Amino acid sequence: MKIDLSGKVVLITGGSRGIGAACVDRFAEAGANIVFTYKKDEEAASQLISKYSFQNEIMSYKVDLSSEEEISQCVKHVSSEFGKIDILVNNAGIWKRGDIETLELEDWSETININLTGSYLFSKYVLPFMKKANGGRIIFVSSTAGQRGEAKHSHYAASKGGIISLTKSLAAELAEYNINVNCVAPGWVYTDMSKEALSGEDNEKRIKEYIPLGRAAYPDEIAGPILFLASSLADHVNGEILNVNGGSELCG
Repeated sequence: MKIDLSGKVVLITGGSRGIGAACVDRFAEAGANIVFTYKKDEEAASQLISKYSFQNEIMSYKVDLSSEEEISQCVKHVSSEFGKIDILVNNAGIWKRGDIETLELEDWSETININLTGSYLFSKYVLPFMKKANGGRIIFVSSTAGQRGEAKHSHYAASKGGIISLTKSLAAELAEYNINVNCVAPGWVYTDMSKEALSGEDNEKRIKEYIPLGRAAYPDEIAGPILFLASSLADHVNGEILNVNGGSELCG
């Protein structure tokens, strides 16, 4: 069964690269109208728009996820342009090393603000439009780090653990409005963000030993489950943390 999202409007944060760009590809193929945010890479955003503008309504919006004002304005712009927002994919995030003894408050706050608070704010501002439409989908992107912790990345793990709790809380809170809230929790993924950690023979061997399927995921392999959660195939899925990690973390 082919997923058809024709006429649906999806807002994807962090859509110019990695998992976000793969989501743009998947949702475009499903016929959705797409708005995606980016922080810096305007060229990559323009290339994505050029790729699909002939078949879908697609646009990008530059947003600093640490700014409530910019998030609010983005949502207002999307709703004004399309009249609704059916699906929100909270994907944007950062990942930086930080040993706890030397981790500065500024770095801690930056990660929490972008990864967790930014997702909360987008959800908050999109919610009135979903309520008005009597339905919608909110999908968060967490991480195995949010489930098991991650040494020397405690701020990242805390932000992604918060995403999981936020997912479950909103799933219970918003179900009465016919809004399904779910989460995809990837393991290692081949993206620009993880390129350094995954490069080199020693790291490659370590990853293969750690992941039963023997490799990290490709961005499209995360975007597929996200598309599933956005579709009618997942009408009765709510509050789920969908693990996509090659078997590295067998979480219930």
